[in-house]
Amino acid sequence: MYTDPIADFLTRLRNGATAGHQVVELPSSNVKTEIARILQDQGYISSYKVDKDTAQGTLKVALKYELGSKRPVIRGIDRASSPGLRNYKSSSSLPRVKNGLGIAIVSTSQGMMTDKEARDRNIGGEIICYVY
Repeated sequence: MYTDPIADFLTRLRNGATAGHQVVELPSSNVKTEIARILQDQGYISSYKVDKDTAQGTLKVALKYELGSKRPVIRGIDRASSPGLRNYKSSSSLPRVKNGLGIAIVSTSQGMMTDKEARDRNIGGEIICYVY
């Protein structure tokens, strides 16, 4: 039993990319699927798929590497908010990750989105993680 499934998801992605794995498998949830969708839309992962082979299901994430090398596209992925210390920001104070080269994934009242999207829609929320 673990208390922070999102941190476990991010750690599995980080470790899988460092080890050079093509696919990372983990227990599925709606939040993890939304984070995977954003990562695919932003070009950090190749694809993701949810298999309903068990009651909870399995999320399979295909990692992406640079052409001609085994260097992962995800250079860093860090948890910003934790169950013990939530990190909420208004739309005007959302952080810029690596001067706009990275993204922050934000959970808002209108769903999960990147910091740029939330800024454009003028919505604040809980910062889930930083990806660069």
